[in-house]
Parts: sequence; C-alpha cells; structure tokens
Amino acid sequence: MQVNSSANFFERFASRATYATGSSTAFLLALLTIIIWIVSGPIFHYSDTWQLVINTGTTIITFLMVFLIQKSQNKDSLAMQIKLNELIAVNNKASNRLLNVEDLTEEELRALHKFFGKLAEKAKTEATLSESHSVEEAEDIHDEKVEVFKKRASARHKDRPAANPSAKSPQKPGEKSGSANRKAR
Repeated sequence: MQVNSSANFFERFASRATYATGSSTAFLLALLTIIIWIVSGPIFHYSDTWQLVINTGTTIITFLMVFLIQKSQNKDSLAMQIKLNELIAVNNKASNRLLNVEDLTEEELRALHKFFGKLAEKAKTEATLSESHSVEEAEDIHDEKVEVFKKRASARHKDRPAANPSAKSPQKPGEKSGSANRKAR
C-alpha cells in the first residue's frame, strides 16, 4: 500500500502531536499558561486585548486539536474493528455476519442490539454475573481448536503438488541447506 509523503508526514505528525498533547507535561504547560495569563491581568488592567489573547489562543488550539483528536480516534476505531473482525473470523462459534458490523445502518444495529439484549437476559436467568466458564470448558475449546488446526495442516499438506523430480533432493537431518553453507563459509 503506497501512501504519498504529505499524508505520511501528517500521519506521523498527528500521532506525535496526539501523544504529546495527551501527556502530563502538556497539561502542566497549559495550566502554567493560564496561571501566567491570570497573574498578568492586573498588569494589563484586564483590558480587552488581554482577554483577546487568551480567547484567540485557546480557540486556535481547540480548532486544531479537534482534527488531531478525530484523526486519532478514527485510527484507533479502525484498528479496534480489525482486531474484532479477526477474533470473529477465527472463532468457529462466532457469526461471520458480524464482520464489518460497523457498516450497517443505525436501524440494523438497533435490531442486532435488541437481539443480543435478549441473549443477555437469557444469560442472566441461567447464571450469576460472577460465574465464568470452567477451566474444563476452556480446555475443551482449546482442544477443539488444536484438532481443527491439525486437520487444516493435514489438508494443506495433502493438497501440495508432488515433488518435482528435477528439484533438489531433500536434505538430511542436521545437514545445512546450500545457502546456509555459503553463509557459513
């Protein structure tokens, strides 16, 4: 995926600026600025210019921060959606229909929310909130996943084409490949 240099620059700048402005140092710097502004009030006789300085400064900073925060939230949201999609995709018991659920309309999301709300109500009648799955259940699920992995690996191994007779002969155990031998020399 190719990104132009100005977009790449903005990406780096936005990430660094969001990180920096979310730090304790940035908060203390903003607090110090406000304290200096308040202390300087009597020096400038609380003039309109004195008020305009802080109003203009905070407005500009707020305006720019809205875009930086939105950029950061968009990126975080996309990353979270990708992670959730991965979890749904690899879980045999999860519905793949929920992949990219964020693209549904609000009405469709409300219908899904209502459906899962009914499931939650059923779960409340079956067990207490402090109960969790047993270790045995977790082990059974793990064993199922291992079995599925073994079946897939076996199927991939069977699907591989037969070895090409002109290809190199398989190496013996403990023998380095030709490229490893060249590197060792």
